[in-house]
Amino acid sequence: MTERVTVIGGGLAGCEAAWQLARRGFGVDLYEMRPQRGTEAHQTDRLAELVCSNSFRNATLETAVGLLKEEMRRLGSLIMRVADATRVPAGACLAVDRVDFAEGVTRAVEAMSDVRLVREEVTAIPDAATILATGPLTSPALSQALQGLLGTKHLYFYDAIAPIVTFESIDMGVAWKASRYDKGGEDYVNCPLDRAQYHAFVEAVVAAEKVPTRDFERCLYFEGCMPIEEMARRGRETLAFGPMRPVGLVDPRTGSRPHACVQLRQDDAEGRLFNMVGFQTKMTYPEQRRVFRMIPGLAGAEFVRLGSLHRNTFVDSPSLILPSLQVIGRKRLFLAGQLVGVEGYVESAATGLLAGVNVARLLRGEAPLSPPRTTALGSLLGYVTQRGKKAFQPMNANYGLLPPLSRPLRGREKKIALGERALADLARWGESVRLEPEPPGCQSVA
Repeated sequence: MTERVTVIGGGLAGCEAAWQLARRGFGVDLYEMRPQRGTEAHQTDRLAELVCSNSFRNATLETAVGLLKEEMRRLGSLIMRVADATRVPAGACLAVDRVDFAEGVTRAVEAMSDVRLVREEVTAIPDAATILATGPLTSPALSQALQGLLGTKHLYFYDAIAPIVTFESIDMGVAWKASRYDKGGEDYVNCPLDRAQYHAFVEAVVAAEKVPTRDFERCLYFEGCMPIEEMARRGRETLAFGPMRPVGLVDPRTGSRPHACVQLRQDDAEGRLFNMVGFQTKMTYPEQRRVFRMIPGLAGAEFVRLGSLHRNTFVDSPSLILPSLQVIGRKRLFLAGQLVGVEGYVESAATGLLAGVNVARLLRGEAPLSPPRTTALGSLLGYVTQRGKKAFQPMNANYGLLPPLSRPLRGREKKIALGERALADLARWGESVRLEPEPPGCQSVA
């Protein structure tokens, strides 16, 4: 009888890993502790629930995360199939209806005959072939078990969740729909602030009451999820050069660029909900309502979700993990998702894809592998597993991680060339290791 594989964690990485194993003929026991045990951030018991933004970020080959999505599509990713099928307007980005997305992944996993979904908490790490993909909200018991196994302490930082408002509560006499530089159509709602309004807003953000950090918590913010109040403390104009930057936007009421601008992105298929882009915060709920309603266009905002913080757990991957995602010294244990120090939905799911592929190879007597460093996934894994790295912090996919081109190029031309090289190398690599990648554009959900 073929050995069954244990996958712990029903998030994006765990579901992707289970899918990859099942489509290769391996039985999977997929453990998800919700609803038996909840977390600080999840609201439902659906698999692959998105607790932060509904955006998978840029969808073009001009960015490494766009390239990573295409690499995943060509390797038969479940997460990308469902994301493409539940897409909502978001300019050059891939954003999804978060409810439809989670339901789509849940249905796909439940429909796989080789996957047994177990709704209970795992508190010990099995000796059998296992993929640990419990993500940023690993339970204390399992976290302690992992710490005991690895002989090292986890690192912690805190992801901040941005608020969501109803579209009907936005004053469209003040706000307007547009994308930066008119790229992507009218996909964002824009709320403009003049200089005086902006400075008053920044002062309110800094002075607002915050949720206190407990004494035993070490708060390390990843730059991509920095709460707005932390940014505001860095300087009066920091927000205007960050999430409130007005570049590429012209207020139709004045015909000029505002001093600052808040963008809201569609969060559901029907366009009834919009999230405040880049507005992660640890302000208290009453203060969020007061301060955010100072933004022109949001005076009467109805908040269906307010911002909050949740713990994120990741290990010191450079000293613990191989590029194949195997734990050093324990070749039958693989880690995947944000636990390995990648940051972002796409990056997490991509590591789940590779972990699933590699466990299947291991059980077939084949050597686990890692994609070429010239690919988005290969370069990211190379970064997070690079030996000797000190003060390790999570990383997104970015073109700065890829090896340079053989010919000098700059700007957009360089990024497109890096993407084309990556996809060509991915195809050759896939053929050499018999990955049987799926053709580009395959978006149906099985």
